[in-house]
Amino acid sequence: MLEIGFTGTGDAAQIPVWGCRCTVCVRAKNITTFKRKPAGLSITSPNGITLIDAGRTDLADCYSVEKIARIILTHFHMDHVQGLFNLRWSEYDRKIPVYRPDDPIGCDDLYKHPGIFEFQKPFRELDTIDWDDFTLTALPLNHSKPTLGYVLEYGGNRLAYICDTSGLPVVTKDFLKNKHPDYLILDCAEPPSSNIIYNHNDLNSALEIVQQLTPTKTWLTHISHRFEHWLLHNPNTLPDNIQIAQDGMRFHLLANKTYEQL
Repeated sequence: MLEIGFTGTGDAAQIPVWGCRCTVCVRAKNITTFKRKPAGLSITSPNGITLIDAGRTDLADCYSVEKIARIILTHFHMDHVQGLFNLRWSEYDRKIPVYRPDDPIGCDDLYKHPGIFEFQKPFRELDTIDWDDFTLTALPLNHSKPTLGYVLEYGGNRLAYICDTSGLPVVTKDFLKNKHPDYLILDCAEPPSSNIIYNHNDLNSALEIVQQLTPTKTWLTHISHRFEHWLLHNPNTLPDNIQIAQDGMRFHLLANKTYEQL
């Protein structure tokens, strides 16, 4: 069994947005369950915890260093890596492997001063790696820095994590159509728009991807306060198999293509 947890479901601004007085941000200031931190996942297995992205700056309060098996980065925008900057100075006597896209620039001086982190050879598109607890395949996405999505395979389940993208590159779309992911976690930063949104999906684009891939269940993530505001005023408009992810939400991937939401 794998436990999948949403460490965050917000965009770079998070919710509440600093200084914003919209209904959504005021609500999040008053009720902590409506807050959204930078988007990311945790994957818990008997081998430890795998983090996909490290945008939270309070990771040291959330996880002990002994339990982190590996970190997987989608890309090097600050809201996906900023949590690494203070953690790298740990004096723990084991290096933590960090898997990444092929971005020679990275972010600030992480490559130069990685500390406890050991950056691995970058993933190329469709690279697959088999660990004891699950298999991972890297997929290119449409973003302003080299960015990867990932397909996780475990116990006959296929879970696609597609964050920070505007639509899908052809190679990724073809791969996912062929693989038929059972579950999909998908970027949907913006409310429905008649224009193409740069760097992220709006709801129209997200629904088109869901229709093309036909997963059993989809969770939308990387939610902006603009989309949250739209959802507040347009309740019950999503199909039953599409859910808005929330920070702290968890589910189990079980054998034989089943899952259990917690």
